[in-house]
Amino acid sequence: MATKSSGPPGVALRWAGVVAAPAALALGFLWAGGGFSPHRVTQDRLMSEMHASGSYGHGFRRRHAKGVCVGGWFDASGTAAHLSDAAVFRERHVPVVGRFALAVGQPDVADNPATVRSMALRFMPPDAPEWRTGMNDPPVLALRDARDASDQFLTQRIDPSTGKPDPASMNGFLTNHPWLQKAADEIAHRFVSSGFADDTYHSLDSFLLVASDGAKTPVRWAMVPAQSVAPADERTGDPNYLFRNLVAEIHEHPLQWHLMMTLAGAHDAVDDPSQIWADDDRQIDAGTLTLATVESEDGGPCTGISFDPLALPPGIVPSADPILQVRSAAYMRSFFLRSGETRGPSAVSPVMTATPGQVEGKRS
Repeated sequence: MATKSSGPPGVALRWAGVVAAPAALALGFLWAGGGFSPHRVTQDRLMSEMHASGSYGHGFRRRHAKGVCVGGWFDASGTAAHLSDAAVFRERHVPVVGRFALAVGQPDVADNPATVRSMALRFMPPDAPEWRTGMNDPPVLALRDARDASDQFLTQRIDPSTGKPDPASMNGFLTNHPWLQKAADEIAHRFVSSGFADDTYHSLDSFLLVASDGAKTPVRWAMVPAQSVAPADERTGDPNYLFRNLVAEIHEHPLQWHLMMTLAGAHDAVDDPSQIWADDDRQIDAGTLTLATVESEDGGPCTGISFDPLALPPGIVPSADPILQVRSAAYMRSFFLRSGETRGPSAVSPVMTATPGQVEGKRS
């Protein structure tokens, strides 16, 4: 493990990390709130459009509403330490709190193998600023900026007469946004694994790793499973089968993923999350994530966390990708709203996540 400075420079660096993340979040809030231009898509507008498209609210996250908490640690391989000063790339056994979820607005929706899955993580080095990241299983995002996001939510508005979005409106989105067609096709035809445990999760947006000499390297990252991968199974009658299978697997043994950093090539679009990067880009295995515990969000350790993609430590900075600001501002507003709401029970209950021994103990 690298020796950390305990003098003034080390203290200053740690305080810079503490201040940097809130400052970035404040800029994201101001940007999405229209502070830089009256024509911007605002936080309140996005939340209103999410609600109109079926987001449940009532104490739950506005998107990725159905989820479960997990815990474990991250062991750095050291291979990314020359590209970034972030402590997580050089330390061993960094505590991690995380969350698996489905990208849906309703917390009790039935599990579907085709629904986008997410992994969100909070890395907590004991003596350095933390790092948060939210990842999805598609390799790209079919959005380019705030206007695209707003337009997409508008096409997903629930028709009161049917209780569903208008299919013609949804189909018209890509007609009116042809620059997103390739990304939409990539998402629609992606490989779908059997569950959360054997899925790969992508950062979607690009970031810059900052080395000790100030050199910046554009990257995207992905959590790639160490478990064997299998295609999606037929759906069962259990509406929570994806989560139930994840719980059973973690109870059986810890699950692991490799943090793979993809370095941008000369022709990769760094600031556009809808663009796919080249297949032959250089990759670095930055370390291994191990998840060994699982808990319901009803009192679980991830419930009060916003996995904001701009909560970054020194050594990682945002790219100019505008969706980063949109995600950050939306996460902040969603967190603010749900913090003041009364929350009902989660579909993935404490009984479902308990070990067999814990269940028997409660019965006795």
